[in-house]
This record gives sequence, structure tokens and C-alpha cells, in this order.
Amino acid sequence: LAIGGRNGFYQGETADKLVQSVKMAGGIWSQADLDAYQVVERKPVTGSYKGARIVSAALPSSGGILLVEMFNILSGFDLDALSPVQQKQKLIEAMRLAYRDRAEFLGDTDFIQVDQAWLTSMAYADKIRKNITDRATPSDFLSDAPLPEGENTTHFSVVDGEGNRVAATLSVNHPFGSGLVAAGTGVVLNNEMDDFSASPGVENSYGLIGSKANAISAGKRPLSSMTPTFVEKDDSVLVIGTPGGSRIITMLLIAILDYLHNRGGLYDWVAQGRFHHQYYPDVVQFELGGLSKAEQNELSQLGYELWEIQRKYGNMMAVLRNNTTGRVQAVSDPRRHGSAEVRTEGVGSLAGNRWAE
Repeated sequence: LAIGGRNGFYQGETADKLVQSVKMAGGIWSQADLDAYQVVERKPVTGSYKGARIVSAALPSSGGILLVEMFNILSGFDLDALSPVQQKQKLIEAMRLAYRDRAEFLGDTDFIQVDQAWLTSMAYADKIRKNITDRATPSDFLSDAPLPEGENTTHFSVVDGEGNRVAATLSVNHPFGSGLVAAGTGVVLNNEMDDFSASPGVENSYGLIGSKANAISAGKRPLSSMTPTFVEKDDSVLVIGTPGGSRIITMLLIAILDYLHNRGGLYDWVAQGRFHHQYYPDVVQFELGGLSKAEQNELSQLGYELWEIQRKYGNMMAVLRNNTTGRVQAVSDPRRHGSAEVRTEGVGSLAGNRWAE
């Protein structure tokens, strides 16, 4: 790519090796498929919450729409006046509603029409917020919902001295993707086909369901959960993202809420315990230590089925820059491998591979 550009990868020797390796493994690739592939640039999804501007990924990533939709829903509650469990209960219900819409409406806009303006509008949030009570709302009680019939990913966040920033999430889906390396190329081929909806209401490997909006079609891009995001507030910008499959969007929601509600600092937002609801299966997933025993008991009494995942998940990378002073802070998720670094005139400041300033 560095030497030959696009044609150095999608044509010539590398392309031949990719096609032949896939065919030898039983696949149906052709040179015509590589010739037809084009990178598509789309405008980011934008929204606002507590005076901050949210800038995030557009379809076929579902992350931006769902993130803005959840912030819109939550803006109708005075979260700071609620107890910690009450706050989490509202977040869980916002997650449920947003992931319902992911399953029902979202897909590649080159193939289907998606009313993004309506889904990210405050009017829509006001309408669906009425589904939220002080208890669990079973997913099959929601109207117009498709019922079920019965790693991997890397993120980096970068800000330079002039304030230019990059939030980039890259994925081959499962660990080692399809498990196939095209001979002679070193290229690991992904298994992103799993991100399509094989049949309405049928779960993929992450437990997500979908509708015809995300059905398989030639040349179509599958729905994704990748959510590289900028949060612009006052004179600061937060550049943030994480791997984590279907849980990516809710991890970002929890961290950004902590930022905008002034709860702790950058490290606290990234290290915060995580929980997740994705409409179906109708359970609240939470990482080891993500909910206290008291919170688990209270949520169970409110009607939630809880599912503790016996490991930490996600690998969030965040950079916070003050555009007036130029001060930069960077954090790497303490859960997994990674590093945070701030360089001044070529000299790196690296603190424990997790925090740098």
C-alpha cells in the first residue's frame, strides 16, 4: 500500500494470492470482486449532550446513531439526582431501546433507506422514552420489535500538537478473523460476514439479532458496532474508542457520561465498571466487578436478569486535549495490553503504559 497504493493491494501479485488462497479454502472470491471494491467516505453522525458536541461513526457502523440516540433518551432524566442504581437502570433501558432500533432499522444505506435524522432527533427520543419506567421493561413488550425465532478489533486515539485528531477502530471481527492467512501475503482475512443478519431474528455470534435491513447482499457492507468518537466540549476535545464487539457502543456511553457529568478524571472514565444490554438476549451483562453485590440485588428486585461475564472486556483508548492550554492527557485501558504516551518535541512521556500527560 505504501509503495503501490490501492493497485498494489487490490491488483497484481498480492491480489492474485488473496484470490487463490480464498478459492483453495473453498471460497468464491474473484479478481472482479477486488476490482469492484471502493472505500466510501460518509459524514459522521453528530449530536449533543450537556453542552458537548458528539461526533461519531456513520453507517454501516451502528455506533454513532445508537450513541446519539441513547444520549438523547438520557437527556430527559436528571441523572445527577438519581441514586447509582437508578442511574444504571435508566442506562440499561436506553441501551435496550437503542439496540432494538439497531435490530429493526439499521443497515448499509447504499441498499436501504435509514431515517437517521429521525432516529437521532430529540422528538424521537421523547417518544420512545415513554417506554422507560422504574423497573425492567421486557424486550418482547416493546412495540414493532423483531422477535427471535426460538475479537478481532483494535482501537487507537491520537491528537497532535495542533489539535488534529484521529479515532480509528479496525477489526477482523473474531480473534484471527476467518482463521485464514492468504499465502505469501501475511494478510489475515476477516469474518465480517457474521455481522450480517443471516435471517430475521436469528442471533449472530455476539447474540445480536437483525432484520432484512441488514440482510446479506452482493456488494453490501455489514452493520458494525465500531464507534470511534470525538466529544467536543468548551475548549476541550476527548478522542475515544474501544474494541469489544456488540458492547463497544455501551462502553463508550458509560465513559462519556462520566466525563460529561464530571465524575472523576480520564483514568476513572476508562477504568469504570461496565454493563450492557442489547435488546436480545433480554439480560443485563456485566463484567467481573462491573456491578456491586448491592446493585445486583437492587436490579434483580426491579425485574432484571443479570449475567456476570467472568472476565473484563474492552480495551479503551482515550486522549483529552485542552485546546487553549495545549495540555494533553492519555489513558490506555488497564484491563488489557496497550500504552498511553504523550510526546513533547520528540521526547516521549510514558507512565506505566497506562497514563501519560
